[in-house]
Amino acid sequence: MRKIGAVLAGMVAVIAAVLFATTPAEAAAVRIMPLGDSITGSPGCWRALLWNRLQSTGHTNIDFVGTLPPQSCGIEHDGDNEGHGGYLATNVADQNLLPGWLSATHPDIVLMHFGTNDVWSNIPPATILSAFTTLVNQMRASNPNMRILVAKIIPMNPSSCPDCAQRVVALNDAIPAWAAATTTDRSPITVVDQWTGFDTATDTYDGVHPNASGDQKMADTWYPALVEALSGTPTPTDTPTVPEGGCTATYQTTGQWQGGFQGEVTVTNTGTAPMTGWTVTWTYADGQHLTQLWGGTLSTDGSSVTVRNAAWNGSLAPGASTTFGFLGSYEGANTAPTPACSS
Repeated sequence: MRKIGAVLAGMVAVIAAVLFATTPAEAAAVRIMPLGDSITGSPGCWRALLWNRLQSTGHTNIDFVGTLPPQSCGIEHDGDNEGHGGYLATNVADQNLLPGWLSATHPDIVLMHFGTNDVWSNIPPATILSAFTTLVNQMRASNPNMRILVAKIIPMNPSSCPDCAQRVVALNDAIPAWAAATTTDRSPITVVDQWTGFDTATDTYDGVHPNASGDQKMADTWYPALVEALSGTPTPTDTPTVPEGGCTATYQTTGQWQGGFQGEVTVTNTGTAPMTGWTVTWTYADGQHLTQLWGGTLSTDGSSVTVRNAAWNGSLAPGASTTFGFLGSYEGANTAPTPACSS
């Protein structure tokens, strides 16, 4: 009997081992980073409403991530976030803050409502969008499959900033074209219109920050875009993916005088393989014309500008940069464009 018992015990152990080995492992939770300023994080109760709606509709295998802890909203939820009160998107980009947050949390999706403090500081839309491009490139360096939801920010009408309402409109109007030029099949950018239907008189408590009504509107607006992103997100794995080749271009006006200006564009290899050539394109909105260019080969078609590398600066190692400069003329405004780069 003892022998039979030992045999049976052995068989049970073998069967258990086989069942364990053939049972599919549960997929890793999709990591979602809410990124922005105090509208996202202080306390950003739209996140609580969004989290609970996702849970109640079957989207349970998710993890809101961020280096900041939850703040009280009176609702149980996953409150981790990157909503940094008072921060400017331009400062986050200039100070290289995002890579550290990304490396600590490894998101698969980013919800970005950013730019309110930049608008309040009267920073031009082109400069804000250039910062957005920097942030997007850093997201893709962290995760080449990153899905990025970028908000047209909610209206603002504080008593201390009478021009802010129109500045928000100017930024929001520029976001779709920027997103279309920056999106990729592998890492799509979705514009989420948080502006339309939001009323600062009824949906904020100070002309800037959402009240309970505003939080509900923001959560309701994020929800369908996030569900779509979740449905198209590849199953996350802990295996790092090597970024493909790519480049970015950053436009800067370095000097301006009556009727003329000088500028430069910095081209950076954001991939992991050496580049053998690059092309930068942009379109001027105010009828500017380039009169001289160095460090590249120029061709124009009306307001459209194309610059290809010179013979000596087309090869860039991963992470390396090169700069080309130019002189131009303008009448009236001299709005900086948002360039696109291809390799």
